[in-house]
Amino acid sequence: MELTGNDLIRIRRQFHQIPELALHETKTHELLLRVIQSFNHQYLTIREIPALPTALLVRVQGKEPHRIIGYRADIDALPVTEETGLPFASRFPGRMHACGHDFHMTVALGILSYFSEHQPQDDLVFFFQPAEEQDFGGKRAFDLDVFTGKWRPTEFYGLHVNPELPAGAIGCRCGTLFAGTTEFDLTLHGKQGHAAFPHRANDMAVAMAAFIMQAQTIVARNIDPLKSGVVTIGSATAGTIRNVIAGTAHVAGTIRGLTQETILQIKRRLQAISAGIATSFDCTADLAMRQGGYLPVINNNQLTGRFINYMKENPKINFIPTPPAMTGEDFGFLLSKFPGTMFWLGVGTDAALHSATFTPNEAALSAGVSAMVNFLNARMEDD
Repeated sequence: MELTGNDLIRIRRQFHQIPELALHETKTHELLLRVIQSFNHQYLTIREIPALPTALLVRVQGKEPHRIIGYRADIDALPVTEETGLPFASRFPGRMHACGHDFHMTVALGILSYFSEHQPQDDLVFFFQPAEEQDFGGKRAFDLDVFTGKWRPTEFYGLHVNPELPAGAIGCRCGTLFAGTTEFDLTLHGKQGHAAFPHRANDMAVAMAAFIMQAQTIVARNIDPLKSGVVTIGSATAGTIRNVIAGTAHVAGTIRGLTQETILQIKRRLQAISAGIATSFDCTADLAMRQGGYLPVINNNQLTGRFINYMKENPKINFIPTPPAMTGEDFGFLLSKFPGTMFWLGVGTDAALHSATFTPNEAALSAGVSAMVNFLNARMEDD
């Protein structure tokens, strides 16, 4: 069965109603299986991963394959309470597909349904990936040796929806598309005391403030102005009540950079600053940083150039060149292992990604399927 435009909208709305968080996408996995099982299975092989049970892979056997083309769609949702008022809004309180992964899955299913009826020239491997928003599902799958043998793509593709582009438009660029990210947590340990006797305590609220101020100098004074980096502190807590000096403090934030070199430079500076705080405030400073699989999304120049040229030359496609963005995506890890391309699919809405009112235009579903089906057919005709 090849999915129609109405089928795509219906399936997307089903996914939208059952958003699940990273590594807990059981109902999503079940719905993916039900839809795929309705396709023609003459060319399809379905593979599950016991060690990553919500993941799903589907292989399409090519006629005369001389490459294996991978296509990835992420399946998890965000801990956001939906405020769209849609009749098919999330049925799970505090969870929402606010990043458009319901669109990502649906477009992938549309492409897969086409090739289940029209045998491709090359082998195709579809990877429905859990845990993109956190817990780096792409790296987990790679570390489990999922992509070996007939399941090892020679090139990999994936999309992300973009509310700022018109519905159905394709956006892309060679080189870095998305930043890499690293989470950091700093815990400062001093000595609690009475507010009236500060000399008998060691105030970690003051130490925390010093760390925050110094951390905000990294991008301004340590990073090349022609390069891009971000240090954002999203949470800072110290103390319990106004008349007790805080003996501990905690700071949580994120690092972002368009190159891994920039990220590592920021990490080194944060380590140096935290060590300096420990010395100057006579306290202990425990700094933990975790990048996991969230490397910069760096598109392969050769493959992406071919992708961009095809999209530009197709009169039915609205191609829009796009600048790099500071958003993070764990597809960056897979692109560090396999050459490939990530691109934007415009969904034309005023609501921002990750917002409670995110309402992507469903006209983008058919447009995204059509663009990728046609591109993949053209790609498979290349030498």
